[in-house]
Amino acid sequence: MKLTRRQVLAAFGAATAMSFTSRLAAQGAPITVSALYDLSGGLESYGQPIVDALRFAVEEQNAKGGLLGREIKLNVYDPQSNMQRYAQFARQAALSDKPAVVFAGITSASREVVRPIMRQFNTLYFYANQYEGGVCDRNMFATGVTPGQTVEKLVNYSAKNHGGKVYIVAADYNYGQIIADWVKKYTADNGGEVLGVEFFPMDVTDFKTSISKIQAAKPDYVWSALVGGAHISFYRQWKAAGMLGKIPMSSTTFAGGNEHVILTPEESNGIMVCQNYLQELDNPLNKQFVADFHARFGADYPYITELGVGAYQGFRLWVAGVEKAGTVDRLPVIKALESGISLEAPSGRISIDPKTHHTTMDVHIARVENGGLLPVETFEQQPPADTAMVCDLIANPDDNQQYVIDF
Repeated sequence: MKLTRRQVLAAFGAATAMSFTSRLAAQGAPITVSALYDLSGGLESYGQPIVDALRFAVEEQNAKGGLLGREIKLNVYDPQSNMQRYAQFARQAALSDKPAVVFAGITSASREVVRPIMRQFNTLYFYANQYEGGVCDRNMFATGVTPGQTVEKLVNYSAKNHGGKVYIVAADYNYGQIIADWVKKYTADNGGEVLGVEFFPMDVTDFKTSISKIQAAKPDYVWSALVGGAHISFYRQWKAAGMLGKIPMSSTTFAGGNEHVILTPEESNGIMVCQNYLQELDNPLNKQFVADFHARFGADYPYITELGVGAYQGFRLWVAGVEKAGTVDRLPVIKALESGISLEAPSGRISIDPKTHHTTMDVHIARVENGGLLPVETFEQQPPADTAMVCDLIANPDDNQQYVIDF
């Protein structure tokens, strides 16, 4: 039987991976990395790309020879979008896996379940999602964007291009409520006006009354901080009401769960977002990353999300910390990361901010267009300025709380 070139390369790759794995196994026990992400229960559109990105990162590192000469093993748990299961699996991972690091949590609620458990069991914790900012905990590193990095940029852009009057719709939990406050602040800074704010539980699917209120208010644009599978209904009902294109929409949550892929172009084109990562970024490292990712998961993979890349980049930062420390032990790795480790990543350069354990990174405003995200404007090397207002872990290493930032 004659093999194609692709089959030959695949067989060679598999043989090479097996060879690496065999050699690594001979050099010591695997290094365990645990991951807790929703693969069911309503937030799976966010969780699955994150887990895929972590698998990719682990496989990539093992193909390079592992870490400190040892194979990395990834253990994945599905909390099913349930906080009790998050608590259960966080304890199980910390006690049974004895991981070198845990990557976990999509919502702020899940983070605040996991974070104290990781601290209790002295297990290093990476939170890779965008969030509302303010967490100050030496045991945690946050590699997603915060409001000062994205919300400010998108509010300014929206006010400049559409006008200062905004109507806010948001998920009814910690993230949505605090993001709404940030939108209010930046709107006021621009001399604008918030015409209305509505919060919706995560399981709400009927937005007709809210859309009628928005139509009556006649804002210059709508800000969406909606989250989860149920809230996709808002965008469909917005289109059905004939509003897409009539009143512009801006969001820092849209596309995080591949909403721009799930919805049709007719339901989503023109929505503006601001993120750290876009699959369309035109730099050599990202082009290679996308090509390799598609080679692993298929050319028809829906879209490599910002949340997935946040986990991938967080993993790369953790690896850099371990390599600098020369050990996977928690405190030496924390100290290594606090030295200000930085690296070139698919989204651009990312660096650990020692005082906050958050990251300095590029952010990009983009427009949803035919299932993709078309870059419009880039802001380079944005620090976590919001969290830096309240957190200094170099001066106060024992700090352990989430601050509500007073602005």
